[in-house]
Amino acid sequence: MSHYNAKIAASLYAAMAIFFWGVSFVSAKIVLGKLDPFTLIVFRFGIGAVFLLAVILLTRERILFSLRYLPHLFILAILGTFCHQLLQTTSLIFIDASSAGWLISVTPVFTVLLSMIFLHEKLSISKALGIIAAIMGVIMVTTAGNDDGWNFTFNIGFFLMLLSTLNWAVYTVLLKSLKIPLEPTALTFYITFIGFLVSLPFIIRNHGWEGIPGLTAVEWGHLLFLGIFVSGTGYWFWAKSLKVLEASQAGVLLYLEPIVTFAAAIIILHEKAMLTSIAGGLIIIGGVAAVNGNFLARRSPGFPRTKK
Repeated sequence: MSHYNAKIAASLYAAMAIFFWGVSFVSAKIVLGKLDPFTLIVFRFGIGAVFLLAVILLTRERILFSLRYLPHLFILAILGTFCHQLLQTTSLIFIDASSAGWLISVTPVFTVLLSMIFLHEKLSISKALGIIAAIMGVIMVTTAGNDDGWNFTFNIGFFLMLLSTLNWAVYTVLLKSLKIPLEPTALTFYITFIGFLVSLPFIIRNHGWEGIPGLTAVEWGHLLFLGIFVSGTGYWFWAKSLKVLEASQAGVLLYLEPIVTFAAAIIILHEKAMLTSIAGGLIIIGGVAAVNGNFLARRSPGFPRTKK
């Protein structure tokens, strides 16, 4: 496969992961009517880990690794599974799925800011304007529906969702930079399984299993979707894309996620489409596009080469 075709394939993997993640806000919102956040993430990652292990056994992928990488896997699991999903799932108790989708698109802005801090990337005028626009969009989304207009009323849900975007930016950069010598399926399995183990004591403390018998067939369908396609396939595809794409190149595709969430929230949850929220979301996406505009630019025939 040529380098250009490899980039296209990696972008498709990232896009499919983002589609699953976009719908995940709606599915999580539905299941949260019966389960608490800890119980939800335990079952999500338990189902995801079983699915990924089945894929590994079927494909006979190498699963052994040096123990010196265990701390790396643990850090990635804490950031990418436990912390990230706990922040997002808890935030959905307080805010609409569509608002969550708009806010999650801020992630590439945090990725660029981290690159500037740790990789000494320069801040261009277009990036600065894009960051300002994204911030303005966030303000519009978080104040949409307020009777006081632009007077901000603190909502813990918005704060937790924004914190999860920063957390995911750190995870994406670390996943690329740590370079753990495992294939994407095995790497994702370990991250998911460790996240499951870390989450397990909380479901025991909260007796979270007591809510499982009350799930309807539809809610079970959403829970299985969250486990197999979001926590399993989505993370697997994201890891596969990062084998080829730079973290910033994969991150730029994340601004498609809120559009998927917005459409799913209207179709499935029948959420209201507030003009202020839509305008703010589009401004966020425009700002993110300006911030990341140079990442997919061609430097030579094909896309920029990935660092080895």
